[in-house]
Amino acid sequence: MADMRHFLFAAAAAIVAGLAQAEPPRLELSWTLERAGVSSAAPDGQTQAVLALRNAGTAPLPVQGWSLYFTVLAGLEPGPMPGGMRVEQVKGTLYRLRPAEGFPALVPGAEQRVTLRHPEILWQPAKAPQSPFVAEDAHPEAAVPAQGWRLDPIDRARITLPTGAEPLADAQSLYARYAAMQPVDRSELPPVFPKPLQWQRAAGEWRLQAAPQVVAPTQLAAQARQLQGWLDGVLAHQQRDGSFRLELGRVTGQASPEAYELRITPQGATLRGATPEAVALGLQSLRQLLPSSGPVPGLALPALHLVDAPRFAYRGLLLDVARSFMTPQEVGRVLDLMARLKLNTLHLHLSDDEGWRLEIAALPELTAVGAQRGLSSDPLAMLPPAYASGPKADTPPGSGHYSRAEFIALLRQAADLGITVIPEFDLPGHARAAVVAMEARHARLAASDPQAANAYRLRDPADRSRYQSAQLYDDNLMDPGLPSSYRFIDTVVAEVVGLYREAGVPLRRLHLGGDEVPAGAWQQSPASQALMQREGLKDAPALWSHFFDRMQRLAAAHGVALAGWEEMGMRGGRPNPRLAGRDVALYVWNTMAGAEDLGVRLANAGYPTVMASARHLYFDMAHLRDPHEPGHDWAAIVDLDRVFGYVPLNPARQGGGALTARLARLTPAGRRNVLGLEATLFTETVQSAARADYMLMPRLLAMAERAWSADPAWASAPATRAPALYRADLARFLAQAGTQVLPRLDAERPDLHYRIAPPGLLRDPRDAARVLVNYPWAGQPLRYTTDGSAPTAASPLVTGPIESRGPVRVTAFDSRGRPGRSSQLPALNNDNAKETP
Repeated sequence: MADMRHFLFAAAAAIVAGLAQAEPPRLELSWTLERAGVSSAAPDGQTQAVLALRNAGTAPLPVQGWSLYFTVLAGLEPGPMPGGMRVEQVKGTLYRLRPAEGFPALVPGAEQRVTLRHPEILWQPAKAPQSPFVAEDAHPEAAVPAQGWRLDPIDRARITLPTGAEPLADAQSLYARYAAMQPVDRSELPPVFPKPLQWQRAAGEWRLQAAPQVVAPTQLAAQARQLQGWLDGVLAHQQRDGSFRLELGRVTGQASPEAYELRITPQGATLRGATPEAVALGLQSLRQLLPSSGPVPGLALPALHLVDAPRFAYRGLLLDVARSFMTPQEVGRVLDLMARLKLNTLHLHLSDDEGWRLEIAALPELTAVGAQRGLSSDPLAMLPPAYASGPKADTPPGSGHYSRAEFIALLRQAADLGITVIPEFDLPGHARAAVVAMEARHARLAASDPQAANAYRLRDPADRSRYQSAQLYDDNLMDPGLPSSYRFIDTVVAEVVGLYREAGVPLRRLHLGGDEVPAGAWQQSPASQALMQREGLKDAPALWSHFFDRMQRLAAAHGVALAGWEEMGMRGGRPNPRLAGRDVALYVWNTMAGAEDLGVRLANAGYPTVMASARHLYFDMAHLRDPHEPGHDWAAIVDLDRVFGYVPLNPARQGGGALTARLARLTPAGRRNVLGLEATLFTETVQSAARADYMLMPRLLAMAERAWSADPAWASAPATRAPALYRADLARFLAQAGTQVLPRLDAERPDLHYRIAPPGLLRDPRDAARVLVNYPWAGQPLRYTTDGSAPTAASPLVTGPIESRGPVRVTAFDSRGRPGRSSQLPALNNDNAKETP
């Protein structure tokens, strides 16, 4: 009997081992939108879709014991769904489908269709299910990606937008949008970008057969080396031909420390700047006058006199490396682009719910756990998949972090380019990566050293508060009632200050987030409730104010000024006077309906303010309301016009639009508090450097002009003249960027995959067999086909109306021959000359 028991136990163990080694079910999947729109049952909108599952394995699909996972930004309605599967939210935007009662045991090759419901009108593929994978419930670490995943093109005919909503874009609507563009005399374009304050062309040229010698004082040694390298790369330098002088000194009529003056005559050239930083900015202008490739046999620089200075001292870009990690090399590419556009501040979003990206030596779990995403049976081993990162840890862009050495190198690279890096650690909301990492630390030390285990804990284990964040988390808050929360922040700040010191770069301001703490936070946290009772804090806003008051004092103790999102400076819907006057900078993203003038009100209340309008400068928003375009739409559709037409100091007027009297106006003191502008790229839908390029460019050109160039005339002109002035200025910008900036980037940055806009098409109302074509960008050729195929670099050029009753496709190309997205019109019906459906 004993032998028999031994045999049975051994057999059972073998079976378990075999199951553990077996692969999860193998599935082929497709997602198809059935219908989307509003209804009495879904007044805010809903989308119904079908997920088709096909058994791609060699054995019948089990009826239980496995799950299908994916991330979906549009969310999913939980519960049992037609088709025999149950939808469950795992964490945040990670969902899973599990077989429920009625799910069939699919034989190999068989298919099952499951209905899914998304609680919004989904017209963007980026918000549909992404990166599906399959895992056995008992062995999640063995998850495998679904095979043959297909996201079917979204059928526009199945989408019904609410009354009054902007319709989906198409070739005809683009034609109407572009129709207001005006021709531009290219000889009148400014010589450099962004548009400088003053320039005057003179007669003659400075002709060079060899590279001149750069002459500069010792304070400008770095700038002199940079310029000499550029000149030597363009011209021979075995002998020198003249001299190029760099000087430090006051620029007449300009008070800005970034003001510079460039003078080129037939006898030579001089660049004078108020500071070394100003000279570096002047060099970026001079760079635009040099050939984009070399060497050349000779060079003729046009004689001109240029005086320039920025409108705003702060010209920033937020780069979110927490949601989707970017390597140091990828961040370096962005730094180079920023320097070319005279942007001077990189706001590096280093932590969020989905990732902590900087090594903190005292707290190794922050990156060992908080920088890793994947599927695990241990909730403290890593963070769950998010934003299409997939099931496997150590896989970018879901996983990854900067070592101390890599971060120091980035700081030095930025400093060499004249760019300040402001690090952001988002708290007390958006803190799930840190919260989970510190829970893992607690678990590691709980048995051996309970006191140390609690030293950095960020969650009150007795907290039973119920809330849901904007990104659907219910456990992402740092608890302000725990002394360990402040110890954690102090440790992080001290180490970051040390990293900057080691890099030889001063850290003047630290961003600590402060945004989107959901309703219900800390209401049932014993630690926070006890703090409120001790300090006499009557409500959650008072607790919030207390927390950031301590944060400001903590940062000041390290010699660092504090920054945060606008919520940090708000209390009860109004500016909070408690932090005003303490050099706490607020970054104002909320310009939604009812808050259009919030930045103005906060600046008037005494806060240093950075205008970071989500409706104008959030580059994670889609360019167009078009299913082909990636990105979000919750704030707005942010096309180039919206960026270029942004009037940050007068929210009552945007582009050539009319004034609205009800909004607040800046006071003189408030104007002095406006530090500048910041564009933002959050990366929920950005999983590659190429996608980042697409979302940033060319919108970043428009932002750079708004941040650098003087307030345009149309921003303050009478309402009767403003629209015409705006259209003329936009046409000038598009011509300058299209003929000067983008071709140079094509030549010098062939790795930059900026967005090439789709053309506008319209069948001529007088002759439907003629297709009219227009396009906003000068300098980019258009090519077409009439057989339905995609145009190539060998296709005919568009030189006028296209004569065709067949299908017409038109594509714009950059100067390297890289195509953008086609626009197309269907063939005509030969019987009645109407377009076929």
